[in-house]
Amino acid sequence: STSAVGRRGFRGRKEEEVRNGGNSVRTGASSSCVMSGIQPTGVIHLGNYLGAVRNWKRLQNEHNELFFSVVDLHSLTTVEPRLPGEGDEIDGLVHTNLRWQTRQMMAALLACGIDAEKAVLFPQSMVSGHAELAWILSCITPTSWLTNMIQYKEKKSQRQVAGHGLLTYPVLMAADILLYRATHVPVGVDQEQHIELTRDIARRFNWSFCNPDRPLFPEPQSLYTACPKVMSLRDGTRKMSKSEISDMSRINLTDDADTIARKVRKAKTDSVSHITYDPDVRPELANLLRMHASLTESSPEEIVTSFQGKNTLDLKLKLTDVLVAHLGPIREEIHALTTGNRADQLDAVIETGVNKARARAAATLADVRTHIDMI
Repeated sequence: STSAVGRRGFRGRKEEEVRNGGNSVRTGASSSCVMSGIQPTGVIHLGNYLGAVRNWKRLQNEHNELFFSVVDLHSLTTVEPRLPGEGDEIDGLVHTNLRWQTRQMMAALLACGIDAEKAVLFPQSMVSGHAELAWILSCITPTSWLTNMIQYKEKKSQRQVAGHGLLTYPVLMAADILLYRATHVPVGVDQEQHIELTRDIARRFNWSFCNPDRPLFPEPQSLYTACPKVMSLRDGTRKMSKSEISDMSRINLTDDADTIARKVRKAKTDSVSHITYDPDVRPELANLLRMHASLTESSPEEIVTSFQGKNTLDLKLKLTDVLVAHLGPIREEIHALTTGNRADQLDAVIETGVNKARARAAATLADVRTHIDMI
């Protein structure tokens, strides 16, 4: 607010300086803190694993603090409103199995190597501070910043009715990050705009309510990773996705050996039998080669060399073996944590993670309330 800015001696600084950077405020962070999240809707697949979760595992040994959340509040943006007369007498939101999906995703993260002793792992909705901070930040975020978000424009065009959450979820994402005063966020290039918005919001809060030498929020930096592009098994030009209608388009981490073999065998390739790596001309084959290379810590070119004189069927058979060997133990661990005799272990991880996250969130919100002069 203008009055708050005036009280702290910032009157006269143009809003565009806050928006576009000016002289960036110092974060004051003495240690690195990583925050990231994954939605629980749909089954976790190979693209999630290679593109995000495997990198989280690596980050556990490189940063002081890590917060990894199953962001179930974000998944509510996918709900469709139920109107009177559309199959039920009671109006409401159509959403099923979210509780089960959240537990499944928590188990999958543990099975993929996220260590609950090194990282705080928790469901987002069990820490109310996310929603509280999102509201406070939304009050200082211009609507124009949100309507200009590329993903909002794309997703709005795909729906008959766009809920308010679709517009404001980037503010909730900013709250997810700033609630833990994270300094780094692992992202893909397609998420960079969200991190830029988070920095803008953090900067605006700091300049509006804080002493310039003691900003409350760090301006988080993106952590880009050399992760492979994992594309659909049915279309090599589209990302592997949990929302794709056909389950044959993806390798789920819960797929058994027979299912993996069937999906790889039926994966789309071209009519040329010999093996080459040409993402532009042969995108589907390039996708299979990248999968193989990522799981064996090699390069697509090295895989091509090892398959000289062989054909795409040989590649598919070998890729199946690699996938089964790598994902089999993960599948078994997910099963044990969700339906086996170790479900209590999952409950304990959730409880511990939630308590740690709540403690950090409470400390941040106490500081926020002080800065905005809220009782």
